[in-house]
Amino acid sequence: MKLLPTQLDGLFEVAPRVFGDERGFFFESWNHQRFEEAVGSPVPFVQDNHSRSRRGVLRGLHFQRAPKAQGKLVRCTYGEVFDVAVDLRAGSPTFGCWEGRFLSAANFRQFWIPPGFAHGFLVLSETADFLYKTTDYYAPECEGVLRWDDPTVGITWPDIGLPFQLAAKDRDAPLLKELQPL
Repeated sequence: MKLLPTQLDGLFEVAPRVFGDERGFFFESWNHQRFEEAVGSPVPFVQDNHSRSRRGVLRGLHFQRAPKAQGKLVRCTYGEVFDVAVDLRAGSPTFGCWEGRFLSAANFRQFWIPPGFAHGFLVLSETADFLYKTTDYYAPECEGVLRWDDPTVGITWPDIGLPFQLAAKDRDAPLLKELQPL
């Protein structure tokens, strides 16, 4: 496993070592000891989530506040998504900045999103299966949402030639200037 740093401190793209031949492939998708050594701190995953979405579905930008803030290790196991993280950490020099990565079944890449970031993704393929490992349990009372098209954040979502499909809570989410930093 190789951690590829981003412009945002603590946020990493994870490139696993994949072994392939005419039979298929094998890779270690998770190793507790190696991951903690790579990120340099304890990462206690407690919950796994799996979603399936159609082309054009945009999920996010979601986060959880303390005391149930979540770190997420995410990957796409079928299809392709454009995955985004937005820095919401109080006092961070990159507050309000974002990073995006293409995650797919073909590239095996993962994205480590530590607590303090909003997270979302856009499905680019006909369907996509998306897996999340989280460092805390889902807590609706701590849940927050950042508007996906906030002009201050300025995410450059890929043009897929059709309108995005959003849940009401994502479509009507507050802007960055209306949120308290995490």
